[in-house]
Amino acid sequence: MLSIDELKELVAHGDIETVIVAFTDHYGRLMGKRFDAEFFVENALEAGTHACDYLLTTDMEMEPVPGYSFANWELGYGDFHLVPELATLRIADWLEGTALVLCQVASEKTHHLVAEAPRSILVQQIRQAAEAGFAVMAASELEYYLFENDYRSAAEAQFQNLTPAGYYLEDYHIMQGSRIEAYTGAARRHLKNSGVPVENSKGEWGLGQHELNVRYAEMLEMADRHVVYKQCLKELADQMGLSVTFMAKFHQDRAGSSCHLHISLWQNGKNAFIGENTFGPVQASELFGWFLGGWIHFAPDVMVFYAPTVNSYKRYVDASWAPTRLAWSHDNRTAGFRVVGQGSGLRIECRIPGADCNPYLAFAAALASGLQGIQEKIEPPDCFTGDVYAAKDLPGVPASLNEALRHFKASPFTRSAFGDAVVDHYAHFYQTEIDAYSKAVTDWERKRYFERI
Repeated sequence: MLSIDELKELVAHGDIETVIVAFTDHYGRLMGKRFDAEFFVENALEAGTHACDYLLTTDMEMEPVPGYSFANWELGYGDFHLVPELATLRIADWLEGTALVLCQVASEKTHHLVAEAPRSILVQQIRQAAEAGFAVMAASELEYYLFENDYRSAAEAQFQNLTPAGYYLEDYHIMQGSRIEAYTGAARRHLKNSGVPVENSKGEWGLGQHELNVRYAEMLEMADRHVVYKQCLKELADQMGLSVTFMAKFHQDRAGSSCHLHISLWQNGKNAFIGENTFGPVQASELFGWFLGGWIHFAPDVMVFYAPTVNSYKRYVDASWAPTRLAWSHDNRTAGFRVVGQGSGLRIECRIPGADCNPYLAFAAALASGLQGIQEKIEPPDCFTGDVYAAKDLPGVPASLNEALRHFKASPFTRSAFGDAVVDHYAHFYQTEIDAYSKAVTDWERKRYFERI
């Protein structure tokens, strides 16, 4: 991480020549500008910069999408203000002579945060937690697939017949991990040198699948780390002639990639989940129970923030390490909610989100659900023991983006937690994704129907 004085010194000595000023769009992609470092220090450091407000209304192909009230052709697609969050200023160690700062998105007219921006949504929920007396600690565990093909050749091959970085399942396998250590070791080093403290890396339960874990932090800082992590791994792969994907389900015959969320609430420097109440085998506080109860209860309502694409829902397959039913258990990886740790490390892990989630939205959904659980004193269901996949009587996670969107739009909770403007904005965004998919002709259709229909 960099202080302002440290940045100025590095710029004066020519060690930093470029400063990336960026925010995330709906998809979690970094959008922004590259500044000459001297100009950034002299001007944009305090003044920030501007970007076209269409960036919160585009599809994956950067096409302006009609139907948003936030920004549209009638309003002229003006600017919003990118305000550097200087606490996020860091060296982007994987890029030569480059620093990176993440931004809040603010209105040019009111100077208030743009409610529809992903980071703003999380900031609002963290404020709600603070007003209730809580600090929020969190972590996100990201899985990804690594391939020996570079991105350009993978695209030219239409992402077919790619060569995984490994040729047998390598879950925890040290020898397989050693084979791609040139990439993973570089990723750990660059992240560490970019203000993202690393815990470990390991092979996962898919051919060429891996996981790299970073240390937990206050929730907003953790979401920022998540964004830097993904950007680093993608750009590092690009530099090394490799490719990495964070798709939730890259291939129908391979394990999906998840983003497990870990959360605990803290008061007066202590984990507020610690207590003497009994929840199955877990000793915890009433607050723990209510937070868990709310998180589970409202999961269908905010599922679009955990699983934001049509592809996301193809990950939810029984006996695949992805949760398919809404239940909690103690240290049980078949459950959607897994309680782990003890003492100050006691926390709730939600295994529902996929690696394709936007971390600001996923964390905001989780926190809003838990806080509502505390407000309503929602008791969690009984602790489940055994194989959750086999428990057909338990409620399931929404089976499609269509189903999840219906919950999201109709939920009084989402409108209360996030506001009508945010719900309507994202409902339109997810409907756009659904509509785009419904028009697409897939390889599956051609293989099935081209000759034999």
